[in-house]
Amino acid sequence: MVNIVPFQREYATAFRDLNMAWLKEYFYIEPKDRMLLEHCQEHIIDKGGHIFIALIENRPVGCFSLIPISAKIFELGKMAVSQENQGEGIGQQLLTFAIDFAKQRNWEKIILYSSTKLPSALYIYRKYGFKTVALEKNLPYARSDIKMELNLIPVIEK
Repeated sequence: MVNIVPFQREYATAFRDLNMAWLKEYFYIEPKDRMLLEHCQEHIIDKGGHIFIALIENRPVGCFSLIPISAKIFELGKMAVSQENQGEGIGQQLLTFAIDFAKQRNWEKIILYSSTKLPSALYIYRKYGFKTVALEKNLPYARSDIKMELNLIPVIEK
């Protein structure tokens, strides 16, 4: 059974290692990755963000972060699942948890940056209601070629 818990310093290495493993598999580690992963307390938590860790029998098997863009808009990032636990639905559990967490705080939207080289991830994001939106200039990551967002405030039809 998966237990999703808030970040504690003891999980900093797992957060870094889980993310670096998938980045090395599909892309490469960019300067912003290194900054966020090696100094997650300073660059995510201390700036009002959140990190959660998925545990199976107290062993970290997945993670994600929510990084503030504004008071009510957060970026979902640094989502990773260990290679040996992929295909077990942990990523979807993490995504559901992130969405519920945001709704409980009355956030307006969650954004994310991804890559079309990750069709399985994009399928899951769309399944949970994320829509593709225009990419801005000066992207945070070179690998990003798609931006998605999930509006959390219901749109009232007129």
